[in-house]
Amino acid sequence: MSRDRLELLYVSIFPPSPPRYGAQRRIQGILQALSRRHDITALSLIGPDLDPGEAERAMREYCREVVLIRGRSWEGMAKRYLQARSLFSARSYEQRFYSLPELRRALDRLLSRRRYHFVNLEFPFLAHLKLAQAPPGEPLPLLVLDEHNIEFDLLRQMAGTEQGLARRLYNQVNWPKVRREELSAWRRFDGVTFTSATDEAHARTLMPSLRSVVIPNSVDADYFKPRAADPPSDGCTVMFFGAINYFPNIDGVLFFAREVWPLLAASHPRARLQIIGQHPTREIQALHGPRVEVAGLVDDLRPHLARAAAVIVPLRIGGGTRFKILEAMAMAKPIVSTAIGAEGIDVVPGRNILLAAAPADFAAAVGRVLDNAGMAASMGREGRVLVEERYSWGAAVAQLERFFAELLSAGRRS
Repeated sequence: MSRDRLELLYVSIFPPSPPRYGAQRRIQGILQALSRRHDITALSLIGPDLDPGEAERAMREYCREVVLIRGRSWEGMAKRYLQARSLFSARSYEQRFYSLPELRRALDRLLSRRRYHFVNLEFPFLAHLKLAQAPPGEPLPLLVLDEHNIEFDLLRQMAGTEQGLARRLYNQVNWPKVRREELSAWRRFDGVTFTSATDEAHARTLMPSLRSVVIPNSVDADYFKPRAADPPSDGCTVMFFGAINYFPNIDGVLFFAREVWPLLAASHPRARLQIIGQHPTREIQALHGPRVEVAGLVDDLRPHLARAAAVIVPLRIGGGTRFKILEAMAMAKPIVSTAIGAEGIDVVPGRNILLAAAPADFAAAVGRVLDNAGMAASMGREGRVLVEERYSWGAAVAQLERFFAELLSAGRRS
């Protein structure tokens, strides 16, 4: 093994491949780029709705070893039972949900067999596990936590916006537990990576001694790009895409459908709304109608993006950065977003994106894109340039490798 070649163990609460939503795309993009110079082992939970054979085949393209452990279902009475128990526990629901004996045993086996330079944990919910292990006589691995969001802050925001009283009370009890666990992980881990400078700055106000770096969400600009075979823009479709079982996306889609879409539909009779994403909730499915399509999950997002006249990101809750903006920009599509939706990405309003907040302003901004094909095309071109210059996985992973080198020089936290 060359001096700079690293042994890396990546631990996640879901498999990164095949990617169907943003968090998977982040992990896959980083691992694919890292695998060109380093050896990767991946340990992941996998939900009962996913095919472990498909996931393992996809992950084997960039991992030397893949271990998948069947996780709990996100649906049904077992989940409700765990949530109820967590209300009377010092531990968060998430820590209980993801912490499985078989996962702990698999982790112990991997760490006892091979010396890893780094154990990288995706999300803080498994940070309580014994990750600092090594074969006898070998140095312990350094621990790095990848924060896709500041999770407790995302849950805090949700606690203030949930409609149902029971959900709101539950989140108000749960998010302080996640905060305590998350900050404990920051203290114990050797390094923390964030997706945005905003999240990193927030974390450092809470823990100034944090060893951290921003590894921005990026995009495969060779995959997401305008193609001659794609259909042209139809001039009327307004598109949202993203995981529609994720609360910030649910809240954003319902906000647009209830408060913005009636204004836009009245001013632009030809406009159509298309909603694409896995697991649409009943409320989202109920929006389907003559001018609104709830398409669910699609095999290939690119033809749908190509056909759309505008992409919307009407999020009101969030952290980290949104892949939907980067992927739409890579496809040279004009985007209308809230400021929160575009947070963490170096956009220039009026040049490569339009930003709006109030329903009337958001509807007017989308209307401008639909009415002005020249402006829409110019915004799309500028967005593509931004992605090519700032948001490639190669550049992101080069920064991550520099961070790994700094941590190796600094050594383990005491």
